[in-house]
Amino acid sequence: MMFDFAPALPFWLLGSVATIIIGATLYGTIKGAKGLIWRALAVFVLLIWIAGPRSVHPVYKAVPQDALLIVDQTPSMQEKNRNTLADKAAAQLTKEATQLPGLTLHRINVSGGDNHGTRLFHALTQADIPRSHFAGAIVITDGMDHDVPHHLPSLFQRKNGSPLPLHLLLTGQGEETDRRLRILNTPPFAIVGQKATIRVQVDDLGAPEGKTATLSVRTGDAAPTTRLITVGQPQDITIPIQKPGETLINLSVSPLDGEVSNLNNSDVLHIRGVRDRLKVLLVSGIPNQSERVWRRLLKADPSVDLVHFTILRSPSADDDTPLSDLALIPFPVEELFQNKISSFDLIILDGFRNTNILPEEYITNIANYVRNGGGLLITAGPEFTQDGSLQNTSLAQVLPAHIANNGIITQSFRPALTELGEVHPVTAGLGNSHNWGPWYRAAKVDDFHGENIMSGPDHTPLLLLDHVDKGRVAMLLSDQLWLWARGEGGGGPQAELLRRLSHWLMKEPDLEENRLTAQISNNQLIVERHMLSKGNVTPEAVVILPNGQKSLLHLAEDKKGLWHGKMPIHGSGIWTVRQDGLVAFASPSEQDPLERQDLRATATLMGPLSQHSEGSISWIGQKMPALRQVQAGQPLSGNGWIGLPVSQAAVAGETRTHNLLSGWVAMLLSLMFLGVGWWREGR
Repeated sequence: MMFDFAPALPFWLLGSVATIIIGATLYGTIKGAKGLIWRALAVFVLLIWIAGPRSVHPVYKAVPQDALLIVDQTPSMQEKNRNTLADKAAAQLTKEATQLPGLTLHRINVSGGDNHGTRLFHALTQADIPRSHFAGAIVITDGMDHDVPHHLPSLFQRKNGSPLPLHLLLTGQGEETDRRLRILNTPPFAIVGQKATIRVQVDDLGAPEGKTATLSVRTGDAAPTTRLITVGQPQDITIPIQKPGETLINLSVSPLDGEVSNLNNSDVLHIRGVRDRLKVLLVSGIPNQSERVWRRLLKADPSVDLVHFTILRSPSADDDTPLSDLALIPFPVEELFQNKISSFDLIILDGFRNTNILPEEYITNIANYVRNGGGLLITAGPEFTQDGSLQNTSLAQVLPAHIANNGIITQSFRPALTELGEVHPVTAGLGNSHNWGPWYRAAKVDDFHGENIMSGPDHTPLLLLDHVDKGRVAMLLSDQLWLWARGEGGGGPQAELLRRLSHWLMKEPDLEENRLTAQISNNQLIVERHMLSKGNVTPEAVVILPNGQKSLLHLAEDKKGLWHGKMPIHGSGIWTVRQDGLVAFASPSEQDPLERQDLRATATLMGPLSQHSEGSISWIGQKMPALRQVQAGQPLSGNGWIGLPVSQAAVAGETRTHNLLSGWVAMLLSLMFLGVGWWREGR
């Protein structure tokens, strides 16, 4: 507010009159005149009135206001009817905002589900709103936000330091309770035959702890086991790992009375079973380049214990070499091929010719080792056409091929995948065989069986795989694989081929020709059946849901040896798929585990910030508040309503004036002073 004058006469004239009156009053007073001062006051009141004193007030108008409406649409809002309440509340507030002058309500939907939890304040601070127009924010949520700051953003403070409101509208009827199962620690893998230790904890949120709950543990499709655990305390449980590959473990806890949801009462763990220190026996015949390839590959694998012997000469060889120079240690024939042969996971015979090295009894032990479940890999070269060939021993009963007399082919050729090899897990995806480098020697067979996955010169078999009772045999009909390691003609995938080949022989589940796999993606169960061996495939797979219900899933053959089927699924747990004696398990992966940690509707997280901003906390499951505009300095919420402060600014060039001394007041004052002067003069 300012002061101004609007004189009816010029200021110089008013000043002159005032000077004369002051002089006359002083002279009369000196001469003893009575009542002269009061008459002077009467004249001064009239002079002031003629000068026109007035107050000047600026004209204020409400400036445009921008407020934020943050609507939580994260996965936790799918519980109960939260989304419905939120949409209804947002629609009502949007409608009411259109009826308030100068107010624009900007709606921002926060979807979440990106493994970062609910981030409402991130969305709020990213909004493009001029700070001078910001009037506050209304957040419709269940209260579970994962980026709550310690202090409100500076956006919520005016220039004069007063706060702007953060109104919290909670999608519930009051504080809720929830029981959750937390996995504190789980190993990603465990040794087959041993137990994996898992640490878990059950928490009762919004309710007193110290109670007991029942924990159910189910491995695969086995019957569940139960135990009592104390709520709020970590618990260790052990799970036996019985087979290589992935093991699915379903943990679930009994519900809490009155809890909001049992979605976080269970979880599925994935633990991969691995073998402990695979033992491989590599016996090389005449020193050759390929043994370096085998040794380099196997020594590079930290999970492999390699025992390697190279036969430099036959025990029956007759020369003058001292016995002390023949070997650093004696070849432990009896220990390796009699006493400890069953302890090996894989035996590799590379260019091996049995010239009185192994008695027939030990050769038979190798064949029996295969039949009882062992893996045998043989690389065949010229030694198979010479005396002491392994195919002339009892080992021939488990070999997948017989090499013809004088059956060594010496010519340039490029190894190629057969039709079966294109889809076999050992060789599928190794790349374009047309780009592989050449080899120059291969063995020609006159009889073979098993699976031919690579071909050599003139399309003859080059790599044969075979199942023998419980074991497996692989036979590479060339001793020139080492050329790929040297980069001959561009080289080839020798390291990956040998890795897959050795792991197939050791029965790696992912390399099985006949296997059933299942996975869940985008709420769909995807089942694949691989079957490369001869036999009939049942077109339907039996799907067992987590609740025990069964459903049939039809599988269609996409290409040779691969059947495929899909079906929609909902919920969590372990789905079991069975077909032709095979079984597979699948569980949906949680897209945003933070959202499952606490499913309550609660004001405990965001409530203190709302109160600090002089905002309100409303449970819209009970009553939906109305939206108002309030003047500065007034309360920002009340019974059944929430408010946004009105912001005003002075209009440039516009003012409002008010006379400080009106005419009738001046007249009364003048008459009063004249009357007093007359009274004083008459005394």
